[in-house]
Amino acid sequence: MEMGTAGGGETRSDAEIGWTVGGSPLSYHNAVVRCDADPERADRLIDEWLAELRRCTLPGSWHVSPSMTPTDLTERLVGRGFLDGGEEPAMLADLSAPPPGVGEDHELQIERVRDDAGMDASRDVLASGFGEGPREAEWVSSVFRSIGLGDDAAWRHYVGRLDGTAVSTVSVLVKSGVAGIYFVCTVPDVRRRGFGAAITRHAMLEARAIGCSAVVLGASSMGYRVYTRLGFEEIFRYRLFEWSPDAT
Repeated sequence: MEMGTAGGGETRSDAEIGWTVGGSPLSYHNAVVRCDADPERADRLIDEWLAELRRCTLPGSWHVSPSMTPTDLTERLVGRGFLDGGEEPAMLADLSAPPPGVGEDHELQIERVRDDAGMDASRDVLASGFGEGPREAEWVSSVFRSIGLGDDAAWRHYVGRLDGTAVSTVSVLVKSGVAGIYFVCTVPDVRRRGFGAAITRHAMLEARAIGCSAVVLGASSMGYRVYTRLGFEEIFRYRLFEWSPDAT
């Protein structure tokens, strides 16, 4: 929701549903993230969401979590042409104590992104192997530039350098004393050297230092074991359902 608004997207947030659409060319970021609807209202809300996507000629996604209602929401989405994109674990770590010392022994020089050059470096790391590659990286970096890189922004970004070259990155969103970790990426040719763990742990320590009591993230299959070693526990899983105007 935060990125969608900053990226120029329209948002809806009421008692029944929360979504953002229009800020991104990528389905993952044009998303329904909350739904608390009565069964007799659910189909209408899905149709309203599809109408908004069609109006903008954009793909979109519905991030279905266990707390969403009605309970047959996934069947309703599939019936309207959404494709099942699989599950993603939602994880949480307590920051009342420092995270375990996983990834402490590393060669990275980790620095906070504070200018366009730093954001360029973060973008290039993401483009090398995160999500949809350069297209997603370019949009993400443009949104973060518009939000700003100062201490008053809710987002903070970090880049890890190896011999001066940016090889790893992470972004952190701080809201109401909780930190969310996003866009953890290491360039493919130096993976499996602990850099992902190192930069994630650095982000956790930074969040703890500014007073956050907990940190959350959505884990990829690649990162799941790393995050458990850093003290994260799986809280639930959400399932991603995607829709594209090209499919209709």
